[in-house]
Amino acid sequence: MPEFNRQGADNPSAHHSDSLRKGPKGKRDNGDRPPNRSGPGDDSLRSMPVNVDAERAALSCMLLDPNNIIPRAIEKMSPPFFYIPAHRVIYEALLHLYKTRPEGKLDLIILTTELDQRDQLEAVGGARALADLLDDVPTTALFDDYVEFLKEKFVLRRVIGDCTNCVTDAYDSPDDVKSFLDTVEKKVLGIRNEIEQEKGIEDMRTHVLNVIQSIEDVYNNEGTTSGLMTGFHDLDEMTNGFHGGEMIVVAARPSMGKTSFVMNIVENISIRKENAVPVAVFSLEMSSESLVQRVLCSRAKVQMQKLRGGFLSKSDFPQLMQAAGQMAEAPIWIDDTPGLTINELQAKARRLKKDHDIQLIAIDYLQLLKAPDTARRDGREKEIAEISGGIKGVAKELNIPIIVLAQLNRNPDSRGGKPRMSDLRESGSIEQDADLVGLLMRPEVYADDEEDRESKWGEAEFIIAKQRNGPTGEVPLTFHKEFMRFDNRAKTDEPG
Repeated sequence: MPEFNRQGADNPSAHHSDSLRKGPKGKRDNGDRPPNRSGPGDDSLRSMPVNVDAERAALSCMLLDPNNIIPRAIEKMSPPFFYIPAHRVIYEALLHLYKTRPEGKLDLIILTTELDQRDQLEAVGGARALADLLDDVPTTALFDDYVEFLKEKFVLRRVIGDCTNCVTDAYDSPDDVKSFLDTVEKKVLGIRNEIEQEKGIEDMRTHVLNVIQSIEDVYNNEGTTSGLMTGFHDLDEMTNGFHGGEMIVVAARPSMGKTSFVMNIVENISIRKENAVPVAVFSLEMSSESLVQRVLCSRAKVQMQKLRGGFLSKSDFPQLMQAAGQMAEAPIWIDDTPGLTINELQAKARRLKKDHDIQLIAIDYLQLLKAPDTARRDGREKEIAEISGGIKGVAKELNIPIIVLAQLNRNPDSRGGKPRMSDLRESGSIEQDADLVGLLMRPEVYADDEEDRESKWGEAEFIIAKQRNGPTGEVPLTFHKEFMRFDNRAKTDEPG
């Protein structure tokens, strides 16, 4: 790989069209001169990050082999990757010619003519400068490396530009500081997302090899699956566990026990002696202390009312202490920040993944998350769409499943409690983004009389209304109301 003068190339001359001209002894003026500064602390005259050599080399590759290189350039880079105005003009002209000419046929003469017709030829240094550009590199073999150099500098310029705008806005003392911080965070994270989520097109062979590897893993571990097992056997049988990139929606009417159900899943996954899975819980409705109390009582099988009322029996206390000891060692992180925005959640999720390699996220619950101001101004449906899309996006980015709780509207109450996917509040985008939608219900809540209620006591159903990669159907469960705990329903517990 040719060695670029990285330091010198970062400081282009103010006369950008000169970047295409050869200097004395055949050397280009790459702006190797250090920027003038009035003092060691004066940053006002600093040059923007740029690699002039890489810009020229990338353009040279496009001229050497336009039919092969320009399509790759279209996929990998946009005009702002070129900081030097003359280089950007040439790139835009090449893109135009490639798209408009039959079979993309073009050469140096056609490019020169196009720029002349646009009255831009002199701005890029004339025909001689273009001819010199053609001779910059002998081969296109390192084109991808040149693109990476340009991308690095483009990202740095984006950071400088966005942060400079944020500093300017901060001097204006915005009225809503929290909203301003959301905007700042979104700008910076937006740059990271653009870079980290970029994926080139991969051929079928690459995808097939990845799938074959997964199949081999399943074959070599007979009886196991690649997903996270919830501990609810019928659910695991229908889903083969929760997989990376999936958004799992658990929806119910209030007081159905959806928080308890999801925390039972978290408990089954994380509170165990071997192969404990790191989990993050974002609790927007309950405080972390209340949530831990609930899980503690559920695991110890002690009634919450007894703990809160101070009426613990002699057997309750050791059970609670044993459960507390198990929970204290569990790799679970809880964030109970109220009014969390989707941008804040994404940032925290990335940090938790980086610092603790979390394998599952649970969010309680979706409608309490907030979207950026722009989405909120466009109405509640737009806001929910922004939130739902953000959750699905971070699940794919981190390659982990995310369980998100959601509220159902009142429609189930008018039909005997049987929920439907359409009962999801602002359901359109949630249904679209979710890989699995499960509706939790307890028939006893909708019993007609005391006798009917007693016959249905403890019954619960998790209705899989949508599953992108598997069947739909009902998962029977048992609910212990006194402990706020869900368990597998024993076959003898089946109604009828």
